[in-house]
Amino acid sequence: MRHLLDTKTLSRADALEILDVAEDMADTQQREIKKLPTLRGKTVVNLFFEDSTRTRISFEAAAKRLSADVINFSAKGSSVSKGESLQDTAQTLQAMGADAVVIRHGASGASRTLATSGWISAGVVNAGDGTHEHPTQALLDAFTIRKRRFGRDSRGRDLSGVTVAIVGDILHSRVARSNVWLLNTLGAEVTLVAPPTLLPQDMSAWPARVIYDLDDAVAAQPDALMMLRIQLERMNAAYFPTEREYSRRWGLDARRLEVLGAGSMVMHPGPMNRGLEISAEAADSSRSTVLDQVTNGVSVRMAVLYLLLAGERAEGRPANDEREDA
Repeated sequence: MRHLLDTKTLSRADALEILDVAEDMADTQQREIKKLPTLRGKTVVNLFFEDSTRTRISFEAAAKRLSADVINFSAKGSSVSKGESLQDTAQTLQAMGADAVVIRHGASGASRTLATSGWISAGVVNAGDGTHEHPTQALLDAFTIRKRRFGRDSRGRDLSGVTVAIVGDILHSRVARSNVWLLNTLGAEVTLVAPPTLLPQDMSAWPARVIYDLDDAVAAQPDALMMLRIQLERMNAAYFPTEREYSRRWGLDARRLEVLGAGSMVMHPGPMNRGLEISAEAADSSRSTVLDQVTNGVSVRMAVLYLLLAGERAEGRPANDEREDA
């Protein structure tokens, strides 16, 4: 794997390899000493043009647990805020010897531009670009669904027959886009639930069913119900009347949680707007996978960095001697 820019072009075999390597990484995180020497001597740069504490910390933890050196670059207060271009920033990182660049950017396609421009030879991981994609979030979501459904037998399995409902601001959500493509590739059936104003105009190419009523989605008893964050910072137009109205129509409250089947899991990419798209009862219930998603995110990102930077050392797995040396 040279870069990870999206899930739309990710093959089923590559997706399963990432998830299976993440299983190995998760196993190492159960030990007293969690660090592996796999990426010792490698440098990973977190290049964040947008704020996202959770994603940055998750990538930082993943890189450090593989013994890589980590450089955190934030656009605020940096040369970027003084007018430096993405090209100049990339070439500076190249001169510093970056082996991998994790980029989060407000412009859709920024990660692909960085990966294909020739400005930098490092592997590029898309940590969210505009309203395009957020592939590692979708991978950790798929990992979480697979783990909850199959437990210790999850390795090597896809998500055939699994039903997933994704609810909320589909229009602005890169998480929704990445999940739709990845879940479809892995065999899951995806339903999108949102008010018409929060859906893209043309969804004919999306491999998903679209409905407008959350109660109908809950009544169908999906295996996973994924509640998306209402991105208040993007709500500069009247996408819905009021926050209270949105919560009443499309929020997962205690009543809907009760109707939801006992075997259904409740997901959220975080951070949550409690009381808006999800209630405290739903967020804190035993069916909630929110904290599992955070934990699994580190394992999945460890797998991605491993496959980008150390895959040539082994057949897609950390070598036994590397595990023993950690």
